[in-house]
Amino acid sequence: MANLRDVRLRMKAISQTLQVTKAMNLISTSKLRKGRRVREDTEPFFTRIQKTMCDILAGADGVESRFFGTGLSSPNPAGAQARGSVSGKRSAILVVTSDKGLAGGYNANIFREVNRLCGEFPNPVLILIGAIGYRYFIHSPHLILENFSFRSALPTMDDAKEISDFIISQYLWGMFDEVHMVYTHMYSAVKLLPEVRHVLPLSAAALQKEITKYGWEKRVELRFEYFPSEEEVFDALVPLYIKGIIYGCLIESYASEQSARMSAMDEASKSAEEMLGSLRLSYNRARQAGITQEMTEIVSGSAALSE
Repeated sequence: MANLRDVRLRMKAISQTLQVTKAMNLISTSKLRKGRRVREDTEPFFTRIQKTMCDILAGADGVESRFFGTGLSSPNPAGAQARGSVSGKRSAILVVTSDKGLAGGYNANIFREVNRLCGEFPNPVLILIGAIGYRYFIHSPHLILENFSFRSALPTMDDAKEISDFIISQYLWGMFDEVHMVYTHMYSAVKLLPEVRHVLPLSAAALQKEITKYGWEKRVELRFEYFPSEEEVFDALVPLYIKGIIYGCLIESYASEQSARMSAMDEASKSAEEMLGSLRLSYNRARQAGITQEMTEIVSGSAALSE
C-alpha cells in the first residue's frame, strides 16, 4: 500500500507539471505571433529612414558625420578628445538575453558567442539586456557597463530609445570606439542561431551596399535638397536608424525566445506524458498484484477453514 501511495503522489505531481508546461506552450505561441506582427507593422518606418540615409550618401559627394569611423570622416571633437584619454581601443558588446529561463539553449548559445567575442575584441565592455544575462556575466571577469531589464514584456519603441540614447551618448563621449550587438535570429522554428551585428561606427560602404541589397538602384539617380544641410539631416537620422536596428533585434530575440520556450515546453510535455504513462503502467501492475495476492489469501483461508 505504501508503494502504491508513493506512485499516486508522483503521478499527481507529474500531472500538475504537465498542465503547467502545456499552458506555457500556449502562452509562448500567442506571444510569438504578437511579436512578429508588431515587427511587420513597424518595419516600413525604419526602412524609409534607411532609404533616406542612402539617398543622402548617394547624392552627396561626401558626407562628414561624427557617427562614421576614423578615416571615413572627421570625428566629433568632443568624442576625439575623450577617446584620447582612454588607453587603447575599447569595444562595447550589447547582449540580448531573456528575463526568464525554461527556454532550452536560447541563453546558453548567446553566452557562448559573447565569450568568443570577448576573446577577439580589444578591451570589451558589456551592455546587458535581460536578467538571465546579468546573473551569468556578474560572475565573469568581463566588465559590465550597464544592464537593462524589461521583465519579459514585449519590447517597445521606448525601450529601444532608452538603449540607443545610452549607446549614442557613451559613444560620442568616447567611452568606447565601436558597438556590436549579439542577439538570436530565428531562421525557422527549429533553427535559432546567435547573430552579431555591427552598430557603430557607421560605414559609408556598408550603407551603400544596402542600396543594391534591397533593390534601390533607381533611387541613386534621384537628387534631393536638404535643409539646413545634408550633414545635419544625416546626423538627425542616425539616432532613429540605430533605434530601428536595436528595436528590430529586440523583437527578433523576443520571438526567438518564445519559439525556444515553445520547443522546450513541448519536449517537457512529451517527457511528462511518457513518465506518466510508465507510472500508470507500474501502478496498474502493482494494484493488480495486490488484488491477486488478496484473492489468493482469501481462497487459501477459505480452504483451510473448510478442512
